[in-house]
Amino acid sequence: MGTLEGIRVLDLSRILAGPWCGQILADLGAEVIKVERPRVGDDTRMWGPPWMKNDRGEETSEGAYFQAANRNKYSITVDISTPEGQEIVRDLAKDSDVLIENYKAGSLKQYGLDYETLKEINPKLVYCSITGFGQDGPRAAEPGYDYIIQGIGGLMSVTGDKEPMKTSVAFADLNTGLYSAIAIQAAIINRFMTGQGQYIDMALLDVQVACLANIGMNYVTSGEIPKRYGNAHANVVPYQVFKAADQDFIIACGNDRQFVALCSAIGLSDLSQDPRFITNALRLKNRDEIVEILSQHFLTHTAKHWVEVIQAVKVPVGVINNLQQTFEEPQVKARKMLVEMKHPLKEKLQVIASPMKFSRTPVQYRKAPPMLGEDTDAILSRYLDQDTVNALRTKGIVG
Repeated sequence: MGTLEGIRVLDLSRILAGPWCGQILADLGAEVIKVERPRVGDDTRMWGPPWMKNDRGEETSEGAYFQAANRNKYSITVDISTPEGQEIVRDLAKDSDVLIENYKAGSLKQYGLDYETLKEINPKLVYCSITGFGQDGPRAAEPGYDYIIQGIGGLMSVTGDKEPMKTSVAFADLNTGLYSAIAIQAAIINRFMTGQGQYIDMALLDVQVACLANIGMNYVTSGEIPKRYGNAHANVVPYQVFKAADQDFIIACGNDRQFVALCSAIGLSDLSQDPRFITNALRLKNRDEIVEILSQHFLTHTAKHWVEVIQAVKVPVGVINNLQQTFEEPQVKARKMLVEMKHPLKEKLQVIASPMKFSRTPVQYRKAPPMLGEDTDAILSRYLDQDTVNALRTKGIVG
């Protein structure tokens, strides 16, 4: 039994932010019904290579990108541009607790699938819209893509070294999915108390600005535009990547006590008593000097040596793994961050696990990322007889 067992979610979203939100709710036990376009489906189904390989080692047409955000869901195909398709979605919404969509602001109104219409048939519905810029403001009508949002929202002004750099994963999309899942669950709790659903307006740009966190507050507090520190920290020194004799490693020295321990462990005890470096505020002021001293010193031994001696005094430290090394990391294995699921095309499909660990209602991996429309008949049979479903399929309204 999952924490959200008994909650039904109608997922009309595509790409990443919405599907990521839906997958979180599905992992928590909700029944998530993903509505996709007939024949085409979610755009990310075709975002490959890489493609999933079947049990014979042959490439399939199932993209790895799609599989990252759609496990534990049911897939049905419905053409919502048709009156018949719209009626199907309204029937589903009538029996759903949550609806997630990421169409352009206001565009579902033309189909009678907007919140104001659906709340008339289901006042308890929690309706979550995810867009790039939100439902109001001068840019509300524009499409919003993660890359653009990282730029507009300030993230790329503080990432990278000399040049702007986006994050490799879709930072704004993923965090919007997380915030949306939180908001939806909060609205469900509120509904238990009030009996009423509500509308949730989530914007990638809002989330990106909120996630500036300490960097954003540094600016709000000081009025000084933050600069790029590359792999260093804006507020803490030493807190960055250093080069050893053989490879790079990271030190995250979070306070003055740890700095004293670090200096002792690496054979530079006197450094912690240097008037320029006694406190973090002084180390920030004299960043270039302390970093240069440490950088030269760390070139005298291997990263393995430094990690071992620094770990021994409990100062955060670690090497920089590639993804093969990450998934071979003993701690990652111990936490079971790769799980196997049975897929229609592959007996044992490996997927990255949910990070949520519950003592009483653990995440259950019930259903592999679905084939396009594989659950259409099973879901629609709740509302329509098979002859009607077959007739809709002949018209191309369902897949």
